[in-house]
Amino acid sequence: MAFTFQINNDVVWDYDKNLLDRAEANIPRLIETEIHPIGIVERISEKQRVNDFELIKSDKNSLSLSDYSLGRGESLILDLGDHYVGQFSIDIASVGSPMDAPLYLRLKFAEVPSELYADSADYDGWLSRSWIQEEYIHLDVLPAKLQLPRRYSCRYVELTVIDTSPKWKASFSNPLFIAKSSVSVDQLPKVTIEDDELKAIYNVSVKTLLDCMQTVFEDGPKRDRRLWLGDLRLQALANYYTFNDLFLVKRCLYLFAGMHTTEGKIPANVFTEPELTPDDTFLFDYSLFFVTSLYDYIEHTNDYDALENLYPIAKRAVDLATKQVDNEGRLVLTEEWPVFVDWANDFEKSTAGQAIMIYTLKRYLKLAEAYNEPEKAVYQQLLDKMIEFSKQSLFDKKQRQFIVEETNEVNVASQVWMVLAEVFDTKKNQKIMQETVKQHFPIKGIATPYMYHHVVEALFIADCSEEAIKLMKDYWGKMIELGADTFWEAFKPEELDFSPYGSPILNSYCHAWSCTPAYLIGKYLLAKE
Repeated sequence: MAFTFQINNDVVWDYDKNLLDRAEANIPRLIETEIHPIGIVERISEKQRVNDFELIKSDKNSLSLSDYSLGRGESLILDLGDHYVGQFSIDIASVGSPMDAPLYLRLKFAEVPSELYADSADYDGWLSRSWIQEEYIHLDVLPAKLQLPRRYSCRYVELTVIDTSPKWKASFSNPLFIAKSSVSVDQLPKVTIEDDELKAIYNVSVKTLLDCMQTVFEDGPKRDRRLWLGDLRLQALANYYTFNDLFLVKRCLYLFAGMHTTEGKIPANVFTEPELTPDDTFLFDYSLFFVTSLYDYIEHTNDYDALENLYPIAKRAVDLATKQVDNEGRLVLTEEWPVFVDWANDFEKSTAGQAIMIYTLKRYLKLAEAYNEPEKAVYQQLLDKMIEFSKQSLFDKKQRQFIVEETNEVNVASQVWMVLAEVFDTKKNQKIMQETVKQHFPIKGIATPYMYHHVVEALFIADCSEEAIKLMKDYWGKMIELGADTFWEAFKPEELDFSPYGSPILNSYCHAWSCTPAYLIGKYLLAKE
């Protein structure tokens, strides 16, 4: 596993009240929508189903839900018809003889069918089982309206009666899900996508983004419900081509700017409840993505008031990162401040990290120019040195691939990030990506839409549009083929039950870093029409 829990108890935080007040001034009012189930579905036996993403439509009618009373061990699954984030309520009554025992009820909320097939009792992964969307409730008196206080991220709601008594059964009616988001589909621009598969991918991307847009850009509304910098960068880009909610982007940038260490290190993520709290997790590339996210925002909005307020934070982040670059222009990473790049730990990440630093410096220099930074030349010299080192020491001319310096390893991430950083011109980048396709496709060992996004964008940058479109269809399209309403945190087409946590019941099936086809299609395909 490339990412492990960090516990840094000796961190000294610098809270900037002015910046945090500006963040709080941009809290959105969530839009609430009433959602009623469209039907009832049932499991398919293991022998009959092809995979765990299948359910069948039941003969039972959700409009006549009260007709299907449930006794000990009986259950039914409500289908909301799409993925939603919000609160659930339902009316419950007793049917039969007088109620001589409490109702013992289990409710299970699932984003995809595989969560319903998984037994939570079997979970033994490295993330807390408290994230499992499952509730056990006793009701002593019926009738009653059960209004669950927790927020859920789901399409399916399973009601299971663990026990009543032999004398009576439970009857359910008026199920209601209140879906919440900071944006509405009414805000979307009208787009025309002729390719049906790309259109479906675009629509599911938009739905993924919508459900992750709450009081911040959450990484996943099921889990972890936090604001992560790597996710924010991609969500903001997708947002600019869809909902264009600039207040939410500004809020998130100010949150990160307002909570950093005294040395200038920006946390990888922040919590917003019960109070604003920075996490003691630090990732080298995520810290730099504050700079690139600020650049993207300023380029999109020309909000120079935000630049005035946030540039000093970006400068400190860059200055801290430059201490990791040696005299030759080589990025030297440390275990205390690792580079993420992707969940996968099957490849060495130093070359990708070098490229991310170059990518960031290029964008920082544009911010510096707009801010009239007096030391701009110093950063330009550093950028030139890092580019030259990359060309001379990390690029293998015979293989037409970037290597890892110490081992000569050639991996996808190195090529992708060096192309995104545009170390070479478009013509040479095209040859690099063509060689990458030849050597490394179909991609193996990478399991996140986060990394697949960067591969696709690198292909577009290198004028390999056909390959980019094909990869989008093969990867995100495969999720849709499996029934995805929103795109998933982790997905291996060659291993459908893959989970980085030991069980699909903890996977997030609506995840921020998976929403980017809306951006990729908007920027590289629709913009050309």
